[in-house]
Amino acid sequence: MSAPAGRVYLVGAGPGAPDLVTLRAARVLAAADVVLVDDLVDREVLGLCRREAKIIAVGKRAGCRSTPQDFIQRLMLRYARAGRTVARLKGGDPFVFGRGGEEADFLARHGVELEVVPGLTAGIAVPAVLGVPVTHRDLTHGVTLVTGHTRAHGEPDWQALARTGTTLVIYMGLRRIERIARQLIAHGLPAATPAAVIEQGTCANQRHVLAPLAEVSRAARAASLKAPALVVIGAVVALARAREASAPPLAVPAVM
Repeated sequence: MSAPAGRVYLVGAGPGAPDLVTLRAARVLAAADVVLVDDLVDREVLGLCRREAKIIAVGKRAGCRSTPQDFIQRLMLRYARAGRTVARLKGGDPFVFGRGGEEADFLARHGVELEVVPGLTAGIAVPAVLGVPVTHRDLTHGVTLVTGHTRAHGEPDWQALARTGTTLVIYMGLRRIERIARQLIAHGLPAATPAAVIEQGTCANQRHVLAPLAEVSRAARAASLKAPALVVIGAVVALARAREASAPPLAVPAVM
């Protein structure tokens, strides 16, 4: 007799700190038979898994050797078809630069039952910890999330981004930050636009620099910031600068 069909959960672990995982994510991890975990997920989060669960690291990082996406998808399919409950655990939110859309499409084509468990995305949560609201009715009418690391070395539409009038939040942009700043300025964004680079956002070892767009690359290099890091560009970043000038830095949330 064939095994009953399993189920896959695409689970967001949040922006970094382990205590920013949602209650729903914790419940799913406590029930999962198999957990496929990304490299950026804090390993304390795995303490939410049951002792008998099979934990498989399937890390993906720019500039590093990564687990092939096809292999990850085949693993999900194999365990689901064996009747297992599978949690695909990702940093941030599964559908924000997490390849969750690709995986959901793959599982749907193979008839696998799927549930998405949203997580706090770094693009919103990390600036907030620094005191930066990505939207503000007096300063910007929206926020644009964009990746600085694209497939086949493609380029964002810098002219369109420079003209949005929104806060720009750039994921995976640290390695290309000099080019990003240069392109945005060349297409009309003022060189004095406030910018931030935030390393290990929301975690106990969070670090950041604040500088005008024209100088932010130099500031990030001087501070030896490393990935994972988020780049935030826009008038709202000045709120963090003002807060730093008048008060101690905001406390980073405690880990579990």
